[in-house]
Amino acid sequence: MNTKELSQSLLAWYDVHGRALPWRHKGGAHPSPYAVLVSEIMLQQTTVKTVMPYFERFMRRFPTVYDLAAATQEEVYQYWQGLGYYSRARSLHAAAQTIVNDFGGCFPNTRTDVLKLKGVGAYTASSFLALAFNRPETVVDGNVMRIICRMFRLTAPLSEIKNEIAARAAALTSADRPADYASAIMDLGAVVCTPRKPHCDVCPWRHGCLSAGCKDVESIPNRIKTAKKKINGYLYLIKDSSERIFIRCRTEKGLLSGLWEFPWSKQKLTLSATDAGQQVTHIFTHIKLTLHIFHLRDNNPPFSGKFIAWQDFKNYPTSSLMKKVYKNFSNFTQDPE
Repeated sequence: MNTKELSQSLLAWYDVHGRALPWRHKGGAHPSPYAVLVSEIMLQQTTVKTVMPYFERFMRRFPTVYDLAAATQEEVYQYWQGLGYYSRARSLHAAAQTIVNDFGGCFPNTRTDVLKLKGVGAYTASSFLALAFNRPETVVDGNVMRIICRMFRLTAPLSEIKNEIAARAAALTSADRPADYASAIMDLGAVVCTPRKPHCDVCPWRHGCLSAGCKDVESIPNRIKTAKKKINGYLYLIKDSSERIFIRCRTEKGLLSGLWEFPWSKQKLTLSATDAGQQVTHIFTHIKLTLHIFHLRDNNPPFSGKFIAWQDFKNYPTSSLMKKVYKNFSNFTQDPE
């Protein structure tokens, strides 16, 4: 089959088997570019299954870009809790304010303007323009890379063939139905051409795929795995004489900025704290962080923050790491000594 025939066969498959998602619109551009933007930012590094309930709750609270732009960052965090990567929430909030303040509430529809939005890179811009405005943009993410590599049996390391993958993906992109095609190829990677045990027997491209049914199909694409960087740190559970726990709002730049946490540091601080003999480990994208837990009773700790009732911690926007600490030490209600 030629590229046009492949594109048409994928769209025919999608018309019957495409997933029904709360942010999806079949048959052209989505009537709400706002819904597309929210879903695209949420889906960065997060699965569809995880995002779905958060998307619906978020849209109920912030039904328009004006509602989101007018909200406080802390409230946006509250409705983002559980999704992780809170820098995305900050970016989406900033993007909404840019759309309202700089574009008069009208969503930008050119690549140059879309890339002005915080948190929108080349991939998200392509996906947004295709889905929200039916523009013939080529969407290339991990799913598409896997499909293209298997389809044309590209076995060289991904880092060496990214341009070839992009070119082949662009040649397949439908000029007539780009919005549906973008959704279709995502669904193909999500439910058929999966990383493990791909369902080659029901793939609409099986007759043109050079890797269909091959024993080594799971090894394509050729990804070179990098070891996660290991970091150790020290976390301090500090209580005052009223049995309240100390928390602080993280002001440093990075993924956890603006979130509340129990104070921790990479270097052990010279505090009269008691080693709890326990630790909590959390895996970030490229980092494995292990925090050694220390107990401390101090009415005036050397940090900026505040004391709260232990049970109130769950009401603050926090990272998955701090939720893990809170859960593991939920019985920390008496004097730690």
